[in-house]
Amino acid sequence: MAVRLASVRTATRRQVAERSSTSPWWRSAVVYQVYLRSFADGNGDGVGDLAGLRSRLPYLSWLGVDAVWINPHYPSGGADGGYDIVDYRAVDPEYGDVADLEALVAEARALGLRVVLDVVPNHTSDRHPWFQAALADPDSPEAARYHFAPPSEEPPNNWQSLFGGPAWSRTPDGRWYLHLFAPEQPDLNWRDPAVAADFERTLRFWLDRGVSGFRVDVAYGLFKDAGLRDNPGAYSPTLFGHGPEQAMTWNQPEVHDVWRRWRSICDEYPDTMLVGEVCLADPREVALYSRPDEMHQSFSFRLLKSAWSTEAFADGVRSALDAFGEVGAPVSWVLGNHDKDRQVTRFGGGAVGTARARAAALLMLALPGSAYVYAGDELGLPQADVPDEAKRDPIFFRSGGARSGRDGCRVPMPWNPSPGVGFSTRADAEPWLPVPAEWDRYAVSRQARDGGSMLTLYRRALSLREAHPALGSGEATVSTRGDVLTVRCTADDGSVVRCVVNMGTGTTLVRTRGTVLLASNTHVRRSPATVALPPHTAIWLAEG
Repeated sequence: MAVRLASVRTATRRQVAERSSTSPWWRSAVVYQVYLRSFADGNGDGVGDLAGLRSRLPYLSWLGVDAVWINPHYPSGGADGGYDIVDYRAVDPEYGDVADLEALVAEARALGLRVVLDVVPNHTSDRHPWFQAALADPDSPEAARYHFAPPSEEPPNNWQSLFGGPAWSRTPDGRWYLHLFAPEQPDLNWRDPAVAADFERTLRFWLDRGVSGFRVDVAYGLFKDAGLRDNPGAYSPTLFGHGPEQAMTWNQPEVHDVWRRWRSICDEYPDTMLVGEVCLADPREVALYSRPDEMHQSFSFRLLKSAWSTEAFADGVRSALDAFGEVGAPVSWVLGNHDKDRQVTRFGGGAVGTARARAAALLMLALPGSAYVYAGDELGLPQADVPDEAKRDPIFFRSGGARSGRDGCRVPMPWNPSPGVGFSTRADAEPWLPVPAEWDRYAVSRQARDGGSMLTLYRRALSLREAHPALGSGEATVSTRGDVLTVRCTADDGSVVRCVVNMGTGTTLVRTRGTVLLASNTHVRRSPATVALPPHTAIWLAEG
């Protein structure tokens, strides 16, 4: 059934592309993020791989997304979930080989899907040949490609690792080297031209194989203060992102020249794009990374980090629309990813958290710009409780267990209610992270048959977004009334869809003479002039 439906969705998507050929695909795309190890295991070893992803492409086409972004697939030291890379122009044997990735691109394109890769330019693995050469010979050319400081009693400055502890570690000969993440991830020195040249070769290597772009990890990093001066403060996890307290380690002005060069490379390959991970507190600073000659997009993380309240969400939407509007770029909306607790859990857990996650999905998918959906969020997965002995995340270990880490949002996808939840081709294969026993209730096969499921809601929303020009494009205005948030989306043709979200604890009446396109709650009641909107519920109302 999924294959037949996928072909229908492909035809629709191509028709829409033909109608809007003057607008680049990425401006309003729905991009599905795959954490490769956790999506589907195609060879029965308990680890997700490219073969598994290829087998599930019909599901993604049936769901109605436009592109798939894959977390790092490269050979890795294994210290940070694939983000400590040994070879940027290869595929980790656990996942397959370059031929498998080329086949993925071709098969995805046949279904109307694009493939976006993750690229990690801030640091390498400590097993990378460059770093190994730098350890062996302090005077080697490779040593200049990292940040080393001479032996001394104390680290060169007060910089801290985001994973906990100092950002400096010692080499066997007593030198200090910089790692703003794990010690196994030494930061590259982008003031060395050899670093830039090698990454440009990497971009072309994958673009030549048909990929449609890159998500750029730590895009606000790369350059550090040339004098290695102390930061004026310590990073606070309560911030929306890094600010003045991290002035010496992030957001150096030289980084924008890198993105101008990368943009020029993408311009040589039609319909390709760059989207940056830019974790800065000021949305205007984030938007600068998406100026016309830099990256095509940079993520807006406000909604991902906001509490469930009208004020917080209204500010998150307004501030992003204003900031990105100033540079003429679309907003890239994010509600979940591989680094944050699952939405259902963040929003309160249980029935309340699920209702809020359903409502938030309709809000995000209504907003003008692109939307990034993390695999499993369309199933309403909660944060999994991974036992300490099974955890893999360096954040857990570097913090001495004080921070639980990110394993709970990286647990394998449940596909069917069979033993092993259909993740692997072998039912008895032990997955790389344990799957909760009760997760069979979230399985794709079960939800696909349920007209009220989270999966059905996403699929209907994506279909309507494709059909209505006011959803995902045009202009939007934000208003609030008590616990009710309204975003009025207006298309270029004058059609209007209102997304109304009741973020309170009581039912509210919404006046309208329009058509209810979709509701996140099946218990929404309609009279001729009003809609009774239950708590934690969103609706789409078509007007005019």
